[in-house]
Amino acid sequence: MSQSIHTETSLQVEREVQAAIQGQRALAAYLATRFETQRIQIFDERNEAHQIELPTSALRLLVDILAELADGNAVRVMPVHAELTTQEAADLLNVSRPHLVKLLEAGELPFHRTGKHRRVRFADLMHYKSERDRSSEQALAELARQAQELGMGYE
Repeated sequence: MSQSIHTETSLQVEREVQAAIQGQRALAAYLATRFETQRIQIFDERNEAHQIELPTSALRLLVDILAELADGNAVRVMPVHAELTTQEAADLLNVSRPHLVKLLEAGELPFHRTGKHRRVRFADLMHYKSERDRSSEQALAELARQAQELGMGYE
């Protein structure tokens, strides 16, 4: 089953950045609660309040999204079971599409074919990315350790 992923992203204007900063701060104050749901108020175009009950986990995600928007970053939300094209996967790893295809063909990252096209599950891609990041951090720590042992001036 193929998922359609909305890929349109846009950078925020300054007014939206300020609203994101304020919204993030206001919502974060209520996330220490142990309640499974939270009630918030939304005002319509006639300034009438409407209460909405949301899962606390959704509000935590909203705080994370607002933090990114406050930093001026575009945000895209996608379900973990989503399937990505090779270009989308390459973009998320910040590598070229041909490099990603080499990773797929070498068996370093699972994929399947939909017709003649390769598809990568988002969850598999994030697992690969976290392992790659962990490996990079370990290599960097080892290089730093070696530099200190050799007295290369990094003390």
